[in-house]
Amino acid sequence: MNVRIFPDKTTLGRAAASQAADLIAQAIADQGRARILVATGESQFQFLDALVQEPRIDWRKVEMFHLDEYIGLSIDHPASFRRYLLERFIRRVGLSDYHLLDGETDPVTVTLEVGKALASAPVDVAFAGIGENGHLAFNDPPADFTTEEPYLIVQLDEACRVQQVGEGWFNQVSEVPHRAISISIRQLLKSKVILAIVPDARKAVAVQRCLEGPVSPKVPASILKRHPNVTLYLDHQSASLLKPAGAKKVS
Repeated sequence: MNVRIFPDKTTLGRAAASQAADLIAQAIADQGRARILVATGESQFQFLDALVQEPRIDWRKVEMFHLDEYIGLSIDHPASFRRYLLERFIRRVGLSDYHLLDGETDPVTVTLEVGKALASAPVDVAFAGIGENGHLAFNDPPADFTTEEPYLIVQLDEACRVQQVGEGWFNQVSEVPHRAISISIRQLLKSKVILAIVPDARKAVAVQRCLEGPVSPKVPASILKRHPNVTLYLDHQSASLLKPAGAKKVS
């Protein structure tokens, strides 16, 4: 795993966006189109803001999927990931080829239909984060490392739900849904390249456990170490607990 560490999350976001733009533009040049997976959450703000300003991408040739969505949450709710992507990404670049996970009406059907579309061809680049509890997408510990289903219906653990309140998406834990649609671990790992954007001190413990501990369903993001092409973008705060050997590549 390539680990890159930056002074702050703004420079981190710009660097990650530059690599993302290179990868997307190269996929378009090589095969006429690019398929991407996009993460959401507070940790992605600076990255997505930089990415939408990249001039090298012909967004007409990009197909987008996303990682996860709450079940039973209205698209009008501030925490809706569909709303997040529409406002922060899709509308800003004029993307027309995208698949949103609708958890409001029939999540089982959505999981199957969007999953079939996602699995129909390789994903060129996936953007991801790491949760405070080590989750990858909404795969909370202990994560399912074996299922081949592209998307799953999952139960959110208490730590994950508390994180959503801490990020300001909900006023209290009781408001956070208990279930969500999430991309599976195996499906995410099928992406050709993964860029994990993980700033902030509150992610430091999870980053340390991911990089310095064993690969384990108890730390879902640790599975990234088994992918052949992952770049982990950290800032000084999220990298603060790493031993020097785990933080050699500093930008």
